[in-house]
Amino acid sequence: MKLSLKSLLFYGLVLAIVVVSVFPFYYAIITSFRSGTELFNPSALPGVIDFGNYLSIFKEQPFGTNIFNSIFVATVVVIISLVLAVTAAYALARIPFRGRGLLLMTILSVSMFPQVAILSGMFELIKAMGIYNSLPGLIVPNMVLTLPFTVWVLTTFMKELPKELEEAAIVDGASSLVIVRRVFLPLMWPALVTTGLLAFISAWNEFLFALTFTLSNEVRTVPVAIALMSGASKYELPWGNIMAASVVVTVPIVVLVLIFQRKIVAGLTAGAVKG
Repeated sequence: MKLSLKSLLFYGLVLAIVVVSVFPFYYAIITSFRSGTELFNPSALPGVIDFGNYLSIFKEQPFGTNIFNSIFVATVVVIISLVLAVTAAYALARIPFRGRGLLLMTILSVSMFPQVAILSGMFELIKAMGIYNSLPGLIVPNMVLTLPFTVWVLTTFMKELPKELEEAAIVDGASSLVIVRRVFLPLMWPALVTTGLLAFISAWNEFLFALTFTLSNEVRTVPVAIALMSGASKYELPWGNIMAASVVVTVPIVVLVLIFQRKIVAGLTAGAVKG
């Protein structure tokens, strides 16, 4: 079967994108199995496999605690974001009131501010709440990053659901809470999975807030823990340990995306049909 020039260019572009996207992670994997002078081996092929780097990141520092902190913070952020976003999406998509469009645009515009622009104000808020250097002190600022996106996507998705379902529930005497819980939630699983997973990834990878609002290693999340890894001296970077830690925290995200990829595509596609 002969391929046209257009097909060859298309597959060549796809191959280039895959190589550029996947090769850095592949090289991190093979580097994580190297130690000593092997770290400076430029070969892209795996040589001797040594799990010493993976063992040392858990022995030399509380990396297991850092992973737990990231899981806890990201999970709580997702739960709170989805609960607030579902109720907000119902109000913005189904209840007519003055300024609804302006409010929705204001919520979306919050996500456009760079983190550093709100860092000082968020720091004062965290200090005033008395949750500095604690896990709740990481949950609150992460909500600023995840909530606007989840509200926007779920509002767009909820606008597309048939109004007849809601009208039938109202005729049966259902309240707004019952309508959201029993009518809309079963239909919104693709959007919930999409926004929940993207919010989880955002909270999992967040670095600036986690670096600013924590002092002790026991409450740090994995991005900060990896960035602050040091070797025998403060001028030495343990590249093998850094690569091993990066692989450990990346693989679970890749697995989650592969498991829920169909629902992610369905949720993003449904949210992009109409604005």
